Amino acid sequence: MGAHSDEHLLYCDWTKRDSLLVTEQQFKKDLLLNYETMGKKGIAKNQARYFLPPYEWYNDSIAAWTKDLGLQLINFTPGTKSTADYTTPEAKNYRGSEEIYNSIIQYEQSRSLNGFILLVHIGTDPKRTDKFYHHLPRLIKYLKAKGYQFQTVNQLLKPD
Repeated sequence: MGAHSDEHLLYCDWTKRDSLLVTEQQFKKDLLLNYETMGKKGIAKNQARYFLPPYEWYNDSIAAWTKDLGLQLINFTPGTKSTADYTTPEAKNYRGSEEIYNSIIQYEQSRSLNGFILLVHIGTDPKRTDKFYHHLPRLIKYLKAKGYQFQTVNQLLKPD
């Protein structure tokens, strides 16, 4: 587990990435509130040093502010449709779980998932009844049969 924001703020403009939509104070307050919530569940900041920005969208200012807080900014590895597991059936960009699952398998078959950071949303809108995380046991079984081993981000990014 790691931080992802308290209020899921959009930090910078979609079309002009260097244009910030938050101040440093707003960013830090939001992120520290996220850690406060995690602390109530027994997860200390030093146990969850990795931060994945909301919308997976950030710029150099956000990266610097993250570092100032003693955290490591990370992001998912692009190439599959796993990040679409938050979409709801009425949305134009909706992707069903079977389509998402197949995109991961196709990516693995044509390239490799070694070192891949796969983003899956555990908390999704109730309107999405086709929750992708229910397909994770099948995906894990498939990948283990292909020889993959699973690591947490902490294990994957641990310095030698």
